Amino acid sequence: MKMSVVTDPAPAGERHGLSRLRGRRPGMMLAALLGGMFLGNVDIAVVNVAIPSIRDQLHASGGELEMIVSGYTLAYAMLLITGARLGEIRGRRGMYLIGLAVFTVSSLACGLAPNSACLVGARVVQGVGAALMVSQVLTSIQVHFDGAARRRALGAYTGVLGASSVIGQALGGVLVSADIMGTGWRPIFLINVPIGVVLMVVAYVFLPDDEASPERKRLDVPGVALLSLGLFLLVTPLVLGPDAGWPVWTWLCLALSLPVFALFARVERAVARRAGDPLMNVALLARRQVALALVSQAATRAGYFALLFVLALFLQQGLGRSAVYSGLVPIAWVATFALVGPVLGRAGARARMLAAPVGGLLMALSFAAMAAGAHSTGWLIVLLGIGGVGYGAAFSGTLAHLTESVDARYAPDVSGLFNTTLQVGGTLGVAVFGSVYLDLVTRGRVPADAFGMTSAALAVVSAAAAALILYAERATPEAARRETSAV
Repeated sequence: MKMSVVTDPAPAGERHGLSRLRGRRPGMMLAALLGGMFLGNVDIAVVNVAIPSIRDQLHASGGELEMIVSGYTLAYAMLLITGARLGEIRGRRGMYLIGLAVFTVSSLACGLAPNSACLVGARVVQGVGAALMVSQVLTSIQVHFDGAARRRALGAYTGVLGASSVIGQALGGVLVSADIMGTGWRPIFLINVPIGVVLMVVAYVFLPDDEASPERKRLDVPGVALLSLGLFLLVTPLVLGPDAGWPVWTWLCLALSLPVFALFARVERAVARRAGDPLMNVALLARRQVALALVSQAATRAGYFALLFVLALFLQQGLGRSAVYSGLVPIAWVATFALVGPVLGRAGARARMLAAPVGGLLMALSFAAMAAGAHSTGWLIVLLGIGGVGYGAAFSGTLAHLTESVDARYAPDVSGLFNTTLQVGGTLGVAVFGSVYLDLVTRGRVPADAFGMTSAALAVVSAAAAALILYAERATPEAARRETSAV
């Protein structure tokens, strides 16, 4: 099948040098984009393995360790929508390079941090850089790829996202255990520096220049402030609440986030009515097929992250397995998840349409079997493999639904909303279902019963997610459905 790629025309006068390559090698362009996303997602998980080493070497307190892990996630989640809009205003290529540069330099600062306070600050900056670069990836795929090429690119996007989880978990353990020249945990950050430099060169050469906008757009500063505040109030208690025992301030923050988001939506509608440049086209959320797809994706992401968290606790506390065992078994889920995206990217329109609801049902089946007591190593590997296939299908199918059911002009909105949904959904899953499991154990339930009840709840959530995305598919406008089927 012929590659169908939308490329920006080279500016007049560019007749030689590196600029001639831009936009002419879609494979290298995609590699540059997915390389940045890979780095951003690896650093979400890789630090968890290094926490004991960081605590011992830097004598960090419990609160500092939490912020070393969570500071990155907070900054990352808060700026994804803003980063996507900045890419539209200032140029996706330039913003991607800026984000990659910030990420690379802050990774160096993390690796050389002399104390825990410096490491916390560097991790926050690293999250900012990750948000700026990752928020350009999905937008660039929507803008520069079309038809079958876009489907294959989205399949690769899913595969890299899954692979980054596996590699992040494994790489952290290998580097910390190797203790290269007595550096302990520092290589988990320093390894980003040479990779980041290579990616900057590749991105500079192969990412196409963005077409100049016919009218100058400005960043919606009030919208940025309100959205950032709302996400901070929502994500902070979800990240810190479980370890803190859910004190009063966490519930206050969650309650206050609702009116802040409502005010944000009101301000954005007012900006749009004045023919201004809103940070986010909130009217997009009024489309049933978009809103339901995002809720469905948040639910499946919550189930995935909750499983990783709860399963690790159950295997070690309930079954007495080692930390190595509990780290290796979930790879069955993540590995099959990474394989599904590229396969679906080459599938037909009907298969893509059914992928998300079928995937949600496979996840529900996997959780239900675990709830029924299938806890032996063989059964866990099989069920986690089935769940990974289900999550990969649900993820890829929902992503295809979102990108194919809205116009390309909404690419920054879809990118920002989708990536933010992933971060908030995952954080919500750990906070809610992790607390459910721990509360059941604290109240005297044996770990097997607590795991079974939590898995049953996750099965219900996954089935509901399947129903939502099926309803969203049916809500897709018929014109868009015919256009998608014709591709």
